[in-house]
Amino acid sequence: MPHQIVTIPCLSDNYAFLIHDDTSGATALVDAPEPGPILDELKTRGWTLSHVLLTHHHWDHIDGLPDILAAHPAKIIGAKADEHRLPPLDLAVTEGDTFEFAGESVSILDVSGHTVGHIAFHFPDTAAVFTGDSLMAMGCGRLFEGTPAQMFASLSKLAALPDATTVCSGHEYTAANCAFAVSLGEDNATVAQRIADTADKRAKGIATVPSNLGLEKQTNPFLRSASLALQKALSMEGAAPVDVFTEVRKRKDTF
Repeated sequence: MPHQIVTIPCLSDNYAFLIHDDTSGATALVDAPEPGPILDELKTRGWTLSHVLLTHHHWDHIDGLPDILAAHPAKIIGAKADEHRLPPLDLAVTEGDTFEFAGESVSILDVSGHTVGHIAFHFPDTAAVFTGDSLMAMGCGRLFEGTPAQMFASLSKLAALPDATTVCSGHEYTAANCAFAVSLGEDNATVAQRIADTADKRAKGIATVPSNLGLEKQTNPFLRSASLALQKALSMEGAAPVDVFTEVRKRKDTF
């Protein structure tokens, strides 16, 4: 059976996630921006943390961990390539590795680009992927360490997952990402509807994360480098998709 996912707003615009198995009581946390909201959610639900899954080393994804572990000793899982910049790991993983969480085999994807050593956690039975700051709702993470080619490859891996996959990303950046999508000048009704839906949700204080991968593939400009409509809007008809992605990322960096 798929596990329950709880989205926890943290800091000003971060998200952490709890994955819970009702049968065993196992509960995993994805990223730890700050302790308070996470500990409060665990207490309210009466859950005990068993695992912590870290996507990458940035402070706004790990700084809450010491206080959380003080209350909930748990198994820490993170990237072997990032081990030197992460809190001490109980399990260091690389792409292609799997581990079991409450009867579900969780797969590791290397999604370097935002950072080198960034990973995503794919829960195939739950139909969810936890992407941190790689693939985001209507966007992707800034390339602090990696290259456009690395991020393009990473996003291509994520786009290959089933359309029904729930994308649990690390920030509430969707409205800003929609504003950038408008700036690209594409005439696309599906994109326009997503932008309108996002504006409506944010006006009501509703989170836009998690999102749906199928919708991301239809609307997120960073996943649509092969789209002729987007290429036309950029005056890049026939260009290699990686070059289109590079141009879109370059424009986002100065938007």
